[in-house]
Amino acid sequence: MFFDPMYFVFLAPAMLLMGWAQWRIQANYKSAREVPANLSGAAAARYILDRDGLQDVGIEETHGHLSDHYDPSHRVLRLSSDVYHGRHAAAVGIAAHEAGHALQHAHNYAPLVLRNAAVPAAQFGPIAFIVLLVLGLFMANPFLIQLGIIAYGGLAVFQLINLPVEFDASARAKVLLSDLGIVDGQGAQAVNGVLNSAAWTYVAATLESLLTVAYYALRFGGMGGSDD
Repeated sequence: MFFDPMYFVFLAPAMLLMGWAQWRIQANYKSAREVPANLSGAAAARYILDRDGLQDVGIEETHGHLSDHYDPSHRVLRLSSDVYHGRHAAAVGIAAHEAGHALQHAHNYAPLVLRNAAVPAAQFGPIAFIVLLVLGLFMANPFLIQLGIIAYGGLAVFQLINLPVEFDASARAKVLLSDLGIVDGQGAQAVNGVLNSAAWTYVAATLESLLTVAYYALRFGGMGGSDD
């Protein structure tokens, strides 16, 4: 047995924080949609990128709600329809945040370089964890279980590195939107609300990964030849 009710008790703080952050995002996004901006999300991102000489970075419309992201492998911003076309504070805030990632990429922002290097660990660590945990329990091999926990730790490391990347992108967005006159004072407050709420989701995800590692380390760390 490697799942028990204590797992959910252990991770409750992260789950509660994530739920609260998601609720805040939706509430602030809805409120910020009522605050007009001088440009659409796509136009604001284009303005920010061109101002920094990044005319080669593309901007595309994508499906989904709040599915916005920057793709460094193709050097393109992908913005959800409401963000792409919307002329409101929520749209320009999110678009400017993604443009901030493109600026980081262009200027070799060190935490972003580290985060990109840690992507394989984040992608394959949880898979390796499950495989090694199952094998370790089946073979009563504590070394395999401990190796799996270390592999899952790769996701936690990625999340930790990701925090300054996301915080910096939001900080750039807030400054640029105000300095370039894309939002006024009211718009700046609305942008702050949306981006600050989003920041808490990254904090919650990081906390969840750290608590998961801690739970399994405590659950199986003292295992000698059985899972009890």
